[in-house]
Amino acid sequence: MTKIDLRPALAKMLPYAPGEQPPPGKFIKLNTNENPYPPAPAVVSALQEAATGPLNRYPDPMANAFRRAAADALGLPGPEWVLAGNGSDDILTILVRGFVGEQEKLRLPYPSYILYRTLADIQAANWEQIHFLDGWHLPTHFTNADDDLRLVFLPNPNSPSGTVVAPEQISEIASALPCPLVVDEAYADFADSNCLDLVQKHDNLLVTRTFSKAYGLAGIRFGFLVAQPALINRLASIKDSYNCDYLSIVAATAAISQQDWLTEVVAKLKQTRQRMEQRLTEMDFHVTPSQANFVWAQHPQGQHQELYDFLKKNQILVRYMDFPDWGDGIRISVGTDQQIDACMMMIERFFQ
Repeated sequence: MTKIDLRPALAKMLPYAPGEQPPPGKFIKLNTNENPYPPAPAVVSALQEAATGPLNRYPDPMANAFRRAAADALGLPGPEWVLAGNGSDDILTILVRGFVGEQEKLRLPYPSYILYRTLADIQAANWEQIHFLDGWHLPTHFTNADDDLRLVFLPNPNSPSGTVVAPEQISEIASALPCPLVVDEAYADFADSNCLDLVQKHDNLLVTRTFSKAYGLAGIRFGFLVAQPALINRLASIKDSYNCDYLSIVAATAAISQQDWLTEVVAKLKQTRQRMEQRLTEMDFHVTPSQANFVWAQHPQGQHQELYDFLKKNQILVRYMDFPDWGDGIRISVGTDQQIDACMMMIERFFQ
């Protein structure tokens, strides 16, 4: 009898666990950092028109319409600095596939995005976690030049903390590292700074972005990479042939051209985030000041798992996260004012 099994290295892998996705309309959903508001009207119009388009044909394998729009919207030197992906997770997969071989090392800060470890495991590579110091600062040995180090991930803003490493420090890190540094800017639209300008300064610095957060297109699945053209060309050769479908390219191209809409909706979410941090602080939570569209909160009484269960029982989903050797807490996405008011009321009720 033929034995059918996955590679032995995968047997020990802990798969990434996405946030819960309940049926629409039944929950206040504050657990996966989606934008609570619908995408820009121009995006909806573009999709409606595209639905009558050439769906029987393969899409542009390089998503060139999007690349041109992105270069224009973000002030990049040209479209050749952009690589499109099926969500930023696809871009992260391409990067690990391209840079990290079996038994070679991928480095990441901890706590941060657990998917980085999963991608290394799939590649039969090793991963190294460097613990954040108090205040979510990086230790100096984050830049150690180990012989087997092939790739470093730095989510900025970080999750679950929502904290940011300043661009000046990231420039220093890129200069010190002997390998590519990937700055994962999934939440950068909510932050006070970003690293796009540094890509032109450092040939080993790459920036990833997503449309799942600020642009309100988590259901579309589109992300992109900004890097120097020589590197973009090499990475394009190892991506899936048609990794972005026609409708997602249309949606992302329309969305990135709506920077005025983006500025308006981000400002609205920042105001809600500020109210949310204040309310949680008044309830004695330790709240890490966030530059993302979520808040990381820890209560001196603990009971974070119990609070998560209580909120879920009352049809409010937040993210309970427990990091070994670090601690646990609650990560709450920034929703509408009405959603956050309902969540805060239930949290107050739990601690009464």
